[in-house]
Amino acid sequence: MIKIDFDKDTIEKLRYERFHYPHPFVQRKMETVLLKSQGLEHQEICGIVGICGNTLRGYLQEYLEGGIDRLKELHFYRPESKLNECVKSIETYFKENPPATAKEAASKIEALTGIKRGLTQIRKYLHKIGMAPRKVGMIPAKADPEKQAEYKKKL
Repeated sequence: MIKIDFDKDTIEKLRYERFHYPHPFVQRKMETVLLKSQGLEHQEICGIVGICGNTLRGYLQEYLEGGIDRLKELHFYRPESKLNECVKSIETYFKENPPATAKEAASKIEALTGIKRGLTQIRKYLHKIGMAPRKVGMIPAKADPEKQAEYKKKL
């Protein structure tokens, strides 16, 4: 059991932040520490908030290390693609030599950087750097270019 002494000012801040902080994860952290300040046992707090004991101990440890400000910190894991390191070279190459297909783009990227990716990831990456597939117009099968030229002259 972790023992923490709370003053009235801290309890009031926890009560306010429990409902008014914009991110729900931080709100849950605030409520957990507030329930701890009310003298509830860990099992009761876990049941009320809907968290496990390890999460509760983690929240309390964060509070002990940095107070309310530490509870407000969010650290989400967001992986970065290795292709982000080569954006400029890929962009300049594709502006000069636009690929016709995603398969061609994948092979060029692999040749330039040595990083191999699937077609879906290549398409997403190209959209991310601002490249979009070209829209090709269709010519009807029964189109007669001479009649179209005459029609354009009449207009």
